[in-house]
Amino acid sequence: MTARSRWGIGGSAIFLVIAAVAFLGSTRTRNSVQARGIPSDSATATVAFASPGRVEGASETTQVGAAADGILKAVYVKEGQFVKRGTVLGEIACDELQPALQTAMAEADSARQTRVRLMRGARDEEKKIASEKTAAARATFEEAKSRLGMQRALYQKEQISRASYDQAVRDLGVAEANLQAALRTEELLAAPPLQEDLARADADIAAAEGRARTVQERIGKCSIAAPIDGTVLRVYARRGESFSTVTPRPLFSLADTSARHIKAEVDERDVDKLSVGQRVIIQADALEGKKLRGSVSRISAMMGRKSISTGDPSDKSDRDILEAVIDLDDNLRPLPIGLRVTVQFLSNTSPKK
Repeated sequence: MTARSRWGIGGSAIFLVIAAVAFLGSTRTRNSVQARGIPSDSATATVAFASPGRVEGASETTQVGAAADGILKAVYVKEGQFVKRGTVLGEIACDELQPALQTAMAEADSARQTRVRLMRGARDEEKKIASEKTAAARATFEEAKSRLGMQRALYQKEQISRASYDQAVRDLGVAEANLQAALRTEELLAAPPLQEDLARADADIAAAEGRARTVQERIGKCSIAAPIDGTVLRVYARRGESFSTVTPRPLFSLADTSARHIKAEVDERDVDKLSVGQRVIIQADALEGKKLRGSVSRISAMMGRKSISTGDPSDKSDRDILEAVIDLDDNLRPLPIGLRVTVQFLSNTSPKK
């Protein structure tokens, strides 16, 4: 082989290596998804970038726990069941609070009855007895007054002694005192209650009702209610398990599954390429090669940390991401909540105004 042939072959090999390196570099820069071998629907649009995403319901998944410590005595729902807001999902055993509630309610009722009696005043029988005593005291007073008049006339004529006259005076004084006491008793029984007595009665009622309300709230916390209308995705609770608010854990997972959307985590390097209304293509291993289409409906105003793991060792976990919510064109497909997908953001579509 001549020297010219060897130089020709060497030059051709160098040219092929440079061309291959340039092709691979441009391919990696253009699309990381294409670098992984995923087709990009380039017949209709160019993929600007790709991001991992996850399927969510119409609302975010809500983790439901309990607000009281104790043993879980009942679970009333099962996975896949639709529940309305306020539906009791489970119950913590709080039987020891029932006697305390009954005591508090009895104290509150007693305090209210005391106020009613205070407002009503004395019983009619007591008022009648007081009136009869007043009448008797008045009759005694009138009799003592008449006797004193006769005794005074006889004393002036010196027909009775001084002692007899003085006794008649004393009898009149006693009768008058008894009459005044009877009148005061009758007025007291007919008088309205004092303001301070009413204030004390009201305070007793408020305190008793407050104790009853506190116990009722504690009992209410023993029932685990659904905070939203939605479907029970997962039941973690088991009857007989203990629950502590010191180290809380979810007992139920709920979400509104009436619709589906995708929440994508856009790498901070691609934030400038993202816009509301941007068209996307969604792919996943579970879709068996089928593609879903949608558009960006909402973009978060704050950067955050990654929460979706792609399993690719080349992905860096120290980068911040921006969440983008994507509405699907076909929202009737029952995609599993939490399904990981790959979202390809297209570059040749105009954002919505």
